[in-house]
Parts: sequence; C-alpha cells; structure tokens
Amino acid sequence: MMRAHQLETTLRALALSGMLDTLEARIAQADAGELGHVEFLQALCEDELARRDAAGIARRVRAAHFEQTCTIEDFDFSFNRQVPAARIRDLATLRFVEAGESVVLHGPVGVGKTMIAQALGHQACRRGYSVAFTKASRVLADLAGGHADRTRESRLRRWARPVLLIIDDFAMRAFTPGQSDDLYELVTERAAKSLILTANRAATDWYSLFPNPVVAESILDRVVNSAHHVHMDGKSYRPNKRPGARDSTSAAPAGRDKPAIE
Repeated sequence: MMRAHQLETTLRALALSGMLDTLEARIAQADAGELGHVEFLQALCEDELARRDAAGIARRVRAAHFEQTCTIEDFDFSFNRQVPAARIRDLATLRFVEAGESVVLHGPVGVGKTMIAQALGHQACRRGYSVAFTKASRVLADLAGGHADRTRESRLRRWARPVLLIIDDFAMRAFTPGQSDDLYELVTERAAKSLILTANRAATDWYSLFPNPVVAESILDRVVNSAHHVHMDGKSYRPNKRPGARDSTSAAPAGRDKPAIE
C-alpha cells in the first residue's frame, strides 16, 4: 500500500492522470496474476494514451465552435433516401482532408447540410485535425472588422490556421466588393487546406453573386474545381421540430426525430 501511495504521488507530480485513474484496477489485476510486470506497465501507458487522446478530441471539438456536437452515426439517412449516404460515408474517411481538397454540400433548406458538415468536422477532430466552424456572415464580418482596427492580416492567419475550415450558409446573398476581396485573400491564404461549404445554391449559381467576374473566377476556380460536390435533396427535418410535432407524428418509425439542421 505504501508503494502504491508513493506511485500515486509520482504519477500526480508527472501529470499522468490517465495512469492514476486506473492504477488501483491495474494493481488488482497484477496481484491476481492477470498482468506480468511488462504487461502492467504497458496497460498503464495505454491508459495514459487513451486519456490524452480523449482530452485532445475534447479540446479540438471545443476549439471548433460547432453549433451542435454530432457525428455521422447520429444522422438518420433513412429519413431522406435522396441523400447520398455512400458518398457522405466516403467523405467521412477524410481522404479529402489528407489531399487538401474541399467539399460543397448544397441543397434545399432543412435537409441536414449543416449537421453533415459538423459531423465531418467532428470526425476530423477525432483524427487529430484542427477544425473551425463558422457562418459565412460571421467570418466576413470578422474580416471586415480587421480593416477598421488594422488587424486584418492576423485575422486572416487565424482563419487560415485550421486544417479544416467549415463555412456554413455560403452564397446566401450577393457579396460586396470588400467581401469579395476578403474571400479571395482567405482562399489564397488557405491554399492546399480543406474547406467545407454548405449552400442552398449549387456552385454554378455563385458566380453571379460577385460584383467582379475576375475575382469570382479567381476565388471559385480555387474552391469549386478542387471540391467534392454533394447534392442533398429531399424533405425538411424542420417540420418535425415544431412545437407539438412529436405528438402528431408519434406513430412515425423510430429514429425519425433525430436532430438535424440545415
């Protein structure tokens, strides 16, 4: 017991809380003859690695600022058969992140574009990638603020830093000349890094939203031509979220009331 107490003190001093949390159980296994000396040490090291992995995932998820925490496993693909489940599951392998490619999720309101984008972001966090989630209006406002206080370059670097940047509700309205310039700088700064864009419009309709066709071509050539385009169609989840909707759809098959947003 004295040796165990001394070991606890040492582990605490070394900030090895993963080992500390399981120490008593591992000692019991060793006393029962279930673990040899090397196996005992290996098990404690694996406990510490598991704790650090979990802490790292939680830290990256917090830093991403998702609107909601969701995973691909949470998404009810049976609700809309038109949603290309196989393509989305293939994207969840994150080969597009490894290749520095982008993803465009487009389709009508309420089919789950935002949830899928965040689920892919959560998967990236679990794989060790840094992720940031934002609305298009928010990142544009942030960059515009940098012109006023002369922090535009540092703000650009901050948005360029994550391995994966998710911009939700892209191309909802026409861009101003200043917004177009900021988008160009952002896309250029993020060269060879991945973007996920969600939009109600297909990418072919984005060009007319830019006041300068040359800038539009420069931006969209870098994004659109290197992106995986996924059209998500079907009925909206949102009517099921209205007050009283659960009562009126109580006979619906299980799983139809899973959370999903645009």
